[in-house]
Amino acid sequence: MSTMNLTLLTDFYELTMMQGYFKNNANDTVIFDAFYRTNPSGSGYSITAGLDQVIDYVKNLRFTDEDISYLESLRLFDADFLDYLRNFRFSGDIYAVPEGTVVFPREPLVKVIAPIMEAQLVETAILTIINHQSLIATKASRVVYAAKGEGVMEFGLRRAQGPDAGIYGARAAVIGGCIGTSNVLAGQLFDVPVRGTHAHSWIMSFPDEYTAFKKYAELYPNPCILLVDTYDTLKSGVPNAIKVFTEMREAGIPLDYYGIRLDSGDLAYLSKKAKKMLDAAGFPDAVISASSDLDEYLIDSLKTQGATISSWGVGTNLITSKDCPAFGGVYKLAAVQNDLGVFMPKIKLSENTEKITNPGNKKIFRIYEKESGKIKADLITLADETFSEEDPLLLFDPIETWKKTLLQPGTYTMRELLVPVFLKGECVYTSPKVMDIRDYCQRELDTLWDETRRLVNPHKVYVDLSKELHKIKSELLDQMS
Repeated sequence: MSTMNLTLLTDFYELTMMQGYFKNNANDTVIFDAFYRTNPSGSGYSITAGLDQVIDYVKNLRFTDEDISYLESLRLFDADFLDYLRNFRFSGDIYAVPEGTVVFPREPLVKVIAPIMEAQLVETAILTIINHQSLIATKASRVVYAAKGEGVMEFGLRRAQGPDAGIYGARAAVIGGCIGTSNVLAGQLFDVPVRGTHAHSWIMSFPDEYTAFKKYAELYPNPCILLVDTYDTLKSGVPNAIKVFTEMREAGIPLDYYGIRLDSGDLAYLSKKAKKMLDAAGFPDAVISASSDLDEYLIDSLKTQGATISSWGVGTNLITSKDCPAFGGVYKLAAVQNDLGVFMPKIKLSENTEKITNPGNKKIFRIYEKESGKIKADLITLADETFSEEDPLLLFDPIETWKKTLLQPGTYTMRELLVPVFLKGECVYTSPKVMDIRDYCQRELDTLWDETRRLVNPHKVYVDLSKELHKIKSELLDQMS
């Protein structure tokens, strides 16, 4: 969703570097990898999201006359370079891990193979799109996991950092497992369920709480969720809700989906008391929904305390990923094609071992334990390497190389993660619908061990390097020392 041309959605230095390459006739084909180094929110995994918006961006990457005029006004770009931009089209290849896939640090989520001017230009947009949506999808998956199968609604639009963050954050939250959103525009754009109840202002606009509930129930008998904490939850809100439900039942109105919402106070205590009152009145199937600054840790705590909440509305802490507001994805040069058409691996060094990049043209294999179907490890390899599940497979930690695991033939399965998205500038990938991506994501999450999904101190899934890739990386490091 965008009402503006996004071609200039880039950092200024991308354009200055492009002109530098142009002036020096340096437009070799290169490979860039977009990846991240640390899972957000202390998670043991991440969920990749945003690919559909990357596709839309690349498809529409054109410099308009207005773009050229603006760049010309900066008095830094020469006429010949601006003429090149007038006819700019992305002509390269892009490979990516499909949206909704469980991913881990240091493995390429997006691989761009293109002339360096083109590959440089798309960096910023790819990162801002993938970083944001992957962050929110990951956060949502944690919140949904804490709810243990109970529905989680995304309620965060008014607290999001602007309209785009609210819209695409809602999309990512649904991919991560939310059953719907309060964001009507997101519902329209992405064909996802929209839901909501009413605000305290609805109650306050009527002479009394009972009348407000009754009028709402007349308009919306199904679903009918009444907000009960405007005045006094247990003395007023719940009794008035019970009165309305009783009248609906006596009038023969089906109570298919009905209940109450709590938005303040001690949610564990209030939900347990409200449950007893609803049960005693003959409404044991009434939904008890809760909102009020929820996140995965509070939901987990409330369930530990025996809260009788069966539906969760999560806003601010989800849509902003409040405890970890940035995903931290990076975009690094991995290889440069020589005159013979061979990709020469490149490496970035750092005093921090974790920031040393993995060189070369690569692909990713996911290794599953055959018996359980759970993820054993991920393996980053060179693009031309082949493997057979009928052979033994040696995995070793790329940093602590003495940590090794030998998988015997027939005990594991392999799946390649990166898929072609653009080839020679043409899109060859069709994005699934958001709800289909959500279903795929749930299947992906089921391949994680519970120990990796736990909210605190999760088990680490190792991302290993193939023997050949590790050899090339070691040789480059030796040359640099």
